[in-house]
Amino acid sequence: MRIVASGDAETQTVHLSEILGALSHALDLTEGQPVGHCIRATWIGFHIGRAMGLPDLQLWELYHTIMLKDLGCSSNAARICELYLSDDLSFKRDFKTVSDSLPKVLGFVFAHTGLKAGLAERFRAVLNILQNGGAIADELIQTRCQRGAAIARQLRFSTSVCDAIHALDEHWNGSGRPDRLTGAAIPLYARVALLAQVVDVFHAAAGPSAAIAEVRARSGTWFDPQVVACFEAVAAEPGFWEILGSDEVEAAVFALAPVSPIAVDEDYLDDIARAFAQIIDAKSPFTSGHSERVAVYADMIAAELGFTAERRRWLKRAALLHDIGKLGVSNAILDKNGKLDDAEWQDMRNHAALSETILARVAVFHEMACIGGGHHERLDGKGYPRGLKGDAIVPEIRIVSVADVFDALTADRPYRAAMPLEKALGIMRADVGTAFDPACFAALERALAAIEGDLARAA
Repeated sequence: MRIVASGDAETQTVHLSEILGALSHALDLTEGQPVGHCIRATWIGFHIGRAMGLPDLQLWELYHTIMLKDLGCSSNAARICELYLSDDLSFKRDFKTVSDSLPKVLGFVFAHTGLKAGLAERFRAVLNILQNGGAIADELIQTRCQRGAAIARQLRFSTSVCDAIHALDEHWNGSGRPDRLTGAAIPLYARVALLAQVVDVFHAAAGPSAAIAEVRARSGTWFDPQVVACFEAVAAEPGFWEILGSDEVEAAVFALAPVSPIAVDEDYLDDIARAFAQIIDAKSPFTSGHSERVAVYADMIAAELGFTAERRRWLKRAALLHDIGKLGVSNAILDKNGKLDDAEWQDMRNHAALSETILARVAVFHEMACIGGGHHERLDGKGYPRGLKGDAIVPEIRIVSVADVFDALTADRPYRAAMPLEKALGIMRADVGTAFDPACFAALERALAAIEGDLARAA
C-alpha cells in the first residue's frame, strides 16, 4: 500500500510485518518481557520453520503467529493481580521460566504471591492457589488464548494462525492448556512458537547455552522432538545467535517477512488501531471500552471544529491508541482502590512516554505518537510528561485530552463511581483555559447537546 502523507505529496510504502512488528513491542510490555521479545522469538521460529521446509505461505503464517502470539495477554492481567495479590508484569515475566517441576512451581507461587499483603491475606491467597492451582491456570490461560485468537481473527488472519495462537500453551505430552492437546494434534505453528518463546526468554537471561539446555530438557514433554531437532540445526548456523543478540535483529526480522497476502489499506489500518485498542482496554475492567469512547468523543469534537473527514479518520486512530503505554503499567497500580504512592504515580505517569515510544516505531502511525505522549499535558504547563504549555500543545492533542478526561469522569473507576454528565462537565469547566482548550471543550458541549436534542426528539 502507498499512502499520501497529510499535507504533502510524500508517499510511503506500508508493510504489514513492520506495522505489527513495531506494535508487538506493546505486547512485550504487557508480558513484562525485555523490549523486542516477540521480534526475537519470530527470528528464532522463522528459522525453525525454514529448516522444516515450510512453503512461503506457511512461513508467512508462522511469522505472524509468533509475532502476535501475545495478543490476548492483557486480558488476564487484572485476574492475576486479584488471585496472586501480585504485580502482573513481574509475575508474567518470571512465569515464563517455570517448568513442570513441582519444586519450581511451588517456589514460584511462594515467591510471587501476596508479598506486599498482610500475613493472613497472603496465607489465604497461597492456600487458594495450592488447593485450586489447576483450575486457576485453566481460567487464566483460557482467557488469554480465546482473546488472542479472537483479535487475530479481527486482524483478518487465517484459521491456521488463530488456532495456533489459541494453542500457544499446549505441550507435546498433553500437559499443556487450554485443551490438553497431545503431539501432532497441536497446531504446528503453536509448537514452534512455544519453543521460540522459551528460547528467547532463556537466551536473554543467560545466553545460548542456557537456551539450548532448556530446550533439550523439555524435548518430548513440552516440545515436539522434530521441532527441537530443527532448532538445534539452526542454532548451529553461523550468525544465528549474533544477530539474535544484536540491535540489528528487528531489521533482520522485517527483511525475512514473506510477501503478505493481506492488503494494507486505510480500512485495515482502522482495524489494526481498533484491535490494539481492545488489547489496551482489556488490561483493566475499569478501562473496558475507554479507548473506543475517547475516539468517539474526539471525533465529535473534531467534527464540531470543522476537521476534514480524512483528518478525523486519522484522529480516531490516534485516540484509539493513545493509551497503548498503559500495557506497561501493572494492574496493581491501574486497579488500586486508593491513592497512589509517589513511586506508583511515577509509573502511572510513565504510560504517556511509553505510548509515544511505541507509536513512534510504527512509520504509518509516527505522526500520532505526539498524541500518545501528550494527552496529559495542560495549557498552563502543569501536565506531564514534558510540561508543555500553550501553543506547544497541538490542536489534536487538545482534542484527545478533553475527550480522555470526559470519559474518565463519566466511567467507573476503582476509587469512585461514574459521575453524572453535568457534574463531569462542571468539573472540567472549572479547568477550561488552564487544563483544557476552550474551543475543544465548547465543541464537546455542543456535540453532547445535539445528541441530547436528538434523543429528546426521538422520544
